[in-house]
Amino acid sequence: MRRHRWFFVGLAVAALALGACSTAKTSTPKVEAITIEEQGDGPKLLTLSQKAAERLGVETSPVAGSGMDMSIPYAAVVYDAKGDTWTYVNAQPLVFQRAAITVDGIDGEVAHLSAGPPTGTPVVTTGAAELYGAEIGVGGGH
Repeated sequence: MRRHRWFFVGLAVAALALGACSTAKTSTPKVEAITIEEQGDGPKLLTLSQKAAERLGVETSPVAGSGMDMSIPYAAVVYDAKGDTWTYVNAQPLVFQRAAITVDGIDGEVAHLSAGPPTGTPVVTTGAAELYGAEIGVGGGH
C-alpha cells in the first residue's frame, strides 16, 4: 500500500512538472527572425528582428558620388546566379530590399556604379550575402 502511495505521489509531481514545462513554452511568443514579403515580380522586402540584425552584424554605408559616377563599398555588391549585380538598400530601420546596380569597375574595396540607388541611400556592407540567401530560400525553408 505504501509503495502505491509513493508511486502516485511521484506520478502527480511528474504531471505537475510536465504541465509547468508546457505552460512555459506556450506562454513565450515566438518571434520571427525575418519576415519576407512578396513585392510583385520584383525583389522581396525583408524585415529583420532587432536580434537577427544584431546576430548578422548588419552594417550599412551610403551610396557616394552622383549621376553616372556613384560608388559603394565592394562588400555591398551581391551577384546572383546569372551574374547580375545587386545591392541591399536599407530605406527604413531593419527593412531591406535588393536593388539592381550596374558596376562599371572595381578599384580595391570600392565598386564604381553607373546605375543604382540614389546618392546617400544606405546599402548593406555586412550581412548582404545572408540577406540574399534568406530572400532566395537558401537553408531557411522560405
